[in-house]
Amino acid sequence: MNEQPTYNQIFNATSNGIIATDVFGTIVYINQQAEKILGCSAKRHSGVFISELLPITGPQVIECLKTGRSNWGHHVIGEKLDMVLNISLIRRGEKILGAVCNFHDMKQFKISPDEVVSSSYLNQQLKTIFKASHDGIWVCDGQGKVIDINEASEKLNGIRASNIIGKNVVDLVKGGLFDRSVTLEVLETRRQVSVIQKIKRTEKLLLATGTPAFDDNGRIFLVVVNERDMTQLNAIQKQLEHSRMVTEKYKDTLAELSLLELKDQEIVAEDKKMRQVLHLALKMAQLAASDILILGESGTGKGLLAKFIHKNSHRKKKPFIQINCATLPENLLEAELFGYEKGAFTGARQEGKAGLFELAHEGTLFLDEIGDLPHSLQAKLLKYLDDHEVMRLGGLKSKKIDCTVIAATNRDVESLVHEKRFRRDLFFRLNTFTIRIPPLRERSDDIFELVNFYMNKYGKTYGLSRRISPDALKLLQAYSFPGNVRELKNVIKKAVLMSETHIIDDVIYQSLPSDMYTFMSSADDSSQEKGLAGQMLSLEKDILKHAMKCCRTTREMARFLKISQPTIVRKLKKHRLYRKTIH
Repeated sequence: MNEQPTYNQIFNATSNGIIATDVFGTIVYINQQAEKILGCSAKRHSGVFISELLPITGPQVIECLKTGRSNWGHHVIGEKLDMVLNISLIRRGEKILGAVCNFHDMKQFKISPDEVVSSSYLNQQLKTIFKASHDGIWVCDGQGKVIDINEASEKLNGIRASNIIGKNVVDLVKGGLFDRSVTLEVLETRRQVSVIQKIKRTEKLLLATGTPAFDDNGRIFLVVVNERDMTQLNAIQKQLEHSRMVTEKYKDTLAELSLLELKDQEIVAEDKKMRQVLHLALKMAQLAASDILILGESGTGKGLLAKFIHKNSHRKKKPFIQINCATLPENLLEAELFGYEKGAFTGARQEGKAGLFELAHEGTLFLDEIGDLPHSLQAKLLKYLDDHEVMRLGGLKSKKIDCTVIAATNRDVESLVHEKRFRRDLFFRLNTFTIRIPPLRERSDDIFELVNFYMNKYGKTYGLSRRISPDALKLLQAYSFPGNVRELKNVIKKAVLMSETHIIDDVIYQSLPSDMYTFMSSADDSSQEKGLAGQMLSLEKDILKHAMKCCRTTREMARFLKISQPTIVRKLKKHRLYRKTIH
């Protein structure tokens, strides 16, 4: 009687690798071909969970056991593996008992370099990629007829492939499915084209890229269109733009809060011009700008602005050192700025002395009235601005200093340069960042706030309650204040302290030039001797006289009276008003 082969002999004789598992995914059988392909051992791996032996295939086996569906034609590629896997379920009636993994090594089929992978397997692979793509994919022929659409494109366009396949994209555009067809543009231009499509059904915005495929004769036989949903990206972009705008708003709010704190520093900025100055100063402070030049008439608050820049910079916790360059003689000013060593000159301290540059290290040095700096010291200042090193008088070794330098002057520096009283190179060095503070006569909106500020300040300081009438306030707003904020401050302080009543008007009138009250009231004086034309001429003359006292040039008078400079000259001649300083 012939001996029959056993099932174990049959499984070991097959060229395919076979691994069987129970219903829980535990390996119960491994044939010899599987041991050879996988480099494993049936004795060592029997009873092991499938995912421990096959990390990539194991989860698919468990998925088949859970769903009750087999999985065929899965291509597994690893560092040492290249095989095709079929997963079949072992059943007894309706009950699942386990799974069989049947795989064969692709190397067995690579007999020669010219071998072609079977068309059915390649088609299955391409179909898998086509369906699995997250982006929408359309395939059209060379005439624009739709050949296939993947599931992602169905969702993006709100369509069913069965209703679209076989139709021409020309008809789809006419039907309003989308506003333009990238396929038609590819067929027309014979090159890759990208367009933005607005899909009416889903209200989505798609980036569609069409790519032509050419046959051996150079004709387009396929157009592959890739669709990407830009709706979410646009939403994110809008959200980022909104966040940026909110951030900018917060920055502006913080800047405004900083400006609100200016009253603690005796800075009032209600006028638009002054607010622009402070915003510029705040920006320079935040950018850690150095070599700043502040220009403005005497009393406009150049020192307060320098402190504002320092307090809003990253150096705010470091020293703020200031010096008025016009108050000290040249030799003493040099010693103050740069310091001196022991025995540098007669009368020098035995231990020497650090200069203001050294004291301002990592902080801010404010040089007020820089226009009066002696010419010899201008060269030393320029040298510091170039190399950031200072040397004490009588010293032999320079020292590295890091500080912000802010200079200020009420003089016309450009004129000083032309007169060779100020170094041109130093002027250009300091002129990198220039801030011009407008005089008080050009910021009338600030006068009201300044009056209230100083009245409250001195009222609290001296325990006095004072008020000012609208007429007196109007008089102050009409006055040009040659001394600017400093003059206004002194006028209000005097009025608060010297007034006999809680109304300070009388002291205000006494503190201003005598013709101011006449000027303000002249328009109200009735004169029976003059007609309307005569009274108008008289009032015009008084106004011009007042402007002449407040302003130095006809251009300043024009700005003050808000008329043109030629008109000023003509009216001065008409009223026979002359002054040597008017030109």
